[in-house]
Amino acid sequence: QVQLVESGGGLVQPGGSLGLSCAASGEIFSINVMGWYRQAPGKQRELVARITSGGSTNYVDSVKGRFTISRDNAKNTVSLQMNCLKPEDTAVYYCNRVQSGMTYWGQGTQVTVSS
Repeated sequence: QVQLVESGGGLVQPGGSLGLSCAASGEIFSINVMGWYRQAPGKQRELVARITSGGSTNYVDSVKGRFTISRDNAKNTVSLQMNCLKPEDTAVYYCNRVQSGMTYWGQGTQVTVSS
């Protein structure tokens, strides 16, 4: 089993910045993909960004140029730096980890972008 604990999130004004962090613990394997998903009210959960253990990244088009995902393999952490936030970025953000065919989720953290 893998446990994912998220931190960060909160309320920010449009145009502002916010950072999320997620720490993995438990049965950790070196080959994995970690990422962030989000789910807004009434919408399906969507991939925001993900990063492989080798450092390759993918972003949903709507956040390209504004969000940056990074990881520290030694600490088993993944972070998401969110800049130029928009109201449509408001959602619950979930940390995700995939390893050995298994998928793990964090508990979710709320990000609200509002004036």
